Amino acid sequence: MSKQRSSALGRAWSYWMSVPLWLQIFVGMVLGITAGVVLGEQATYLKPIGTLFVNTIKMLIVPLVFCSLIVGVTSMEDTAKMGRIGFKSFAFYLCTTAIAISLGLVVGYIIQPGAGVPLLQHDAVQTVKEAPSVMQTLIDIVPTNPVAALANGQILQVIVFAVALGIALVLIGDHGKPAIKVFESLAEAMYKLTDMVMKLAPYGVFGLMAWVAGEYGIEMLWPLIKVIIAVYLGCIIHVLGFYSIVLRVFAKLNPLQFFKGISNAMAVAFTTSSSAGTLPASMKCASEYLGVNKKISSFVLPLGTTINMDGTALYQGVTALFVAQAFGIDLTWVDYLTIILTATLASIGTAGVPGAGLVMLTLVLSTVGLPLEGVALIAGIDRILDMARTVVNVSGDLVATTVIAKSENELDVEHYNADMAQSAVFAEQNAAIEHAAAKNAKA
Repeated sequence: MSKQRSSALGRAWSYWMSVPLWLQIFVGMVLGITAGVVLGEQATYLKPIGTLFVNTIKMLIVPLVFCSLIVGVTSMEDTAKMGRIGFKSFAFYLCTTAIAISLGLVVGYIIQPGAGVPLLQHDAVQTVKEAPSVMQTLIDIVPTNPVAALANGQILQVIVFAVALGIALVLIGDHGKPAIKVFESLAEAMYKLTDMVMKLAPYGVFGLMAWVAGEYGIEMLWPLIKVIIAVYLGCIIHVLGFYSIVLRVFAKLNPLQFFKGISNAMAVAFTTSSSAGTLPASMKCASEYLGVNKKISSFVLPLGTTINMDGTALYQGVTALFVAQAFGIDLTWVDYLTIILTATLASIGTAGVPGAGLVMLTLVLSTVGLPLEGVALIAGIDRILDMARTVVNVSGDLVATTVIAKSENELDVEHYNADMAQSAVFAEQNAAIEHAAAKNAKA
């Protein structure tokens, strides 16, 4: 009988492990809320499970950001081949990311998703922060002791040092390649460790949500719905509003035609929640429907998958304000600037990380001194938010590719303005030309 029971448990465990992580986290959130409501104040005993999960995330932040940033910056050596295009891509992605998180902060400020959430007993509320001057903030960004900055978790200083070191490694050429390989190896190890830690998320979310529901009741569920509304509203404004303006102003192109051309990639992004997984669809849309030369799209799109996180940045703005409002913490204008700067720079290195949204949220919260327990509140709905922000990320990659191609005279405008049937004909013609060129080159 015991063997049958253990066999059944083994099958149940195998089935549970085959369930997608986002669904496991959602189940953990629902079970945690249920346990909290049933147990009441006794649910406090489950909080250490969540605290351990939060601690493991804290453990990742500094080495993950440091290693992945260096790898992200050193990958820019490809810009030597496509110098001007590389610079345009890099500048475009960073500027739009900064605008996206600013929009997220505005939407979060207007909708106030965390207002009225009864989480006011946190220790962070008891500390009153005095806003430093702008000059002092700028001075403090540069570390006097990089090792101390790493040890103390001074994230902005770590980011600045990592970017500077990455640039230096690129500039010294062949002498920097051994070090770059070491950091690439360390970054891969950190990505794997992040993946391992994220597998603990369902249990950590269960423990923290049980504590929150037991301590404060289920009235904190409504703000989570407000977070979803705020993030989706911000994403719609950014894609249909901001990107349309960019296409009109900088490329003199019809935005409606653009969105028709990338509809397949947007659908894949929404369903898979993976920018990297959507890359093949994005490449296809860029060349076959938008008329972008493959020399441009093959460089700008993979680069965007690595460093462009407009949707994730917007999400950071909304959720950071949600956490601050939920815990009754008033942010200063310096905090807002810090959030914008941190999320923008961190986007260089964390776009390819599994669970990048939650990792970046943890990074942003820790930078401005907000409680990391807020991550658990967001984790349960993260998959829903991830679908929207991935669409923004992918759309931003394709906007950048199109605008840069137009500026470099590498966009077939007639192809861009064609309908779907005509686009297929153009694509076949271009493929035939490329095949003939490759055949002649071999001959």
